[in-house]
Amino acid sequence: LGPCSPSASPQALEDQYSPSRWAPRLHRDTIVDTHLSVTAAGTERARASTQTLLHVPYGSGDGEKLDIYFPTDPSGTFPVLVYIHGGYWQCLSKDESGFAAPPLVSQGVAVVAVGYDTAPKGRCCPAKSAAAGMTRCPLTLASPLCSGHIDTMVLQVRRSLTFLVEQYPGIRGIYLCGHSAGAHLAAMVLSTDWTEFRVVPDIKGTVLVSGVYDLEPILHTYVNDALNMNWEVAQRNSPMRHVGLVVPPACEVLVAVAQHDSPEFRRQSQEYSQALRAAGWSVSLLDLAGVDHFDIIEKLSEDSYVLTQVGRRAVPRR
Repeated sequence: LGPCSPSASPQALEDQYSPSRWAPRLHRDTIVDTHLSVTAAGTERARASTQTLLHVPYGSGDGEKLDIYFPTDPSGTFPVLVYIHGGYWQCLSKDESGFAAPPLVSQGVAVVAVGYDTAPKGRCCPAKSAAAGMTRCPLTLASPLCSGHIDTMVLQVRRSLTFLVEQYPGIRGIYLCGHSAGAHLAAMVLSTDWTEFRVVPDIKGTVLVSGVYDLEPILHTYVNDALNMNWEVAQRNSPMRHVGLVVPPACEVLVAVAQHDSPEFRRQSQEYSQALRAAGWSVSLLDLAGVDHFDIIEKLSEDSYVLTQVGRRAVPRR
């Protein structure tokens, strides 16, 4: 199946950008709720077994908070893996994002789950309906004060990294990991012009899991009901459009995609990794067999999972 163009039927685009339709292990009506339950339970276990600082504010926005999971022995310097959650930019939170911490903190790596202000809840999360009376900021207010605008989410994630660098001088290298919409946000971090910020984070590696790197197709799907993006916003926030605009740093990029991701998700991962490689980035594409859009990231709580092992090798111990 080739790429879906904007001229594709609305139903074709809806199907391609509905990950729950492509997972064979569970019915589409239950897999998202199951994902929420699995990641929330894993995060509860991680919080109970790890030294943490929870709800650390990195800005004034409601969602601008971090959860920090410290290494078993946090003395001295240590690398940090920053996890950026998915949820189609409108659901999930840092409170379901600590599940991957235990295998890493035991190896001397700190894990930081980043919160950001998501858009009003949309149809991607049937378990969480839209809050009554919630209003959306106009697209013309693409500022830090415009909660739930995709420009703001990108800026918030960038700010979270500068906060970490300034507050924790013991950090020895930052490694990003993002899933789905979080992979998009992590990829946007790679395109950052850090001269606009007070510090330059030392990003040594990035793991992008089942992400969306060109937002233009999203304009034509239910996902945009909550995001309310126009063409300019989608272009401005598409990592594919910025690959050649930044000199590639000494940063290893791993683009991972699931066997049971949709053809469109798989195409986006393949084309983004190819674009990075053509622009001079050090990039690898990992096509993971036997997993879908949801358990490809859920399994990071397991020591034996291939992506956990790859992450451990990529993030050197302190």
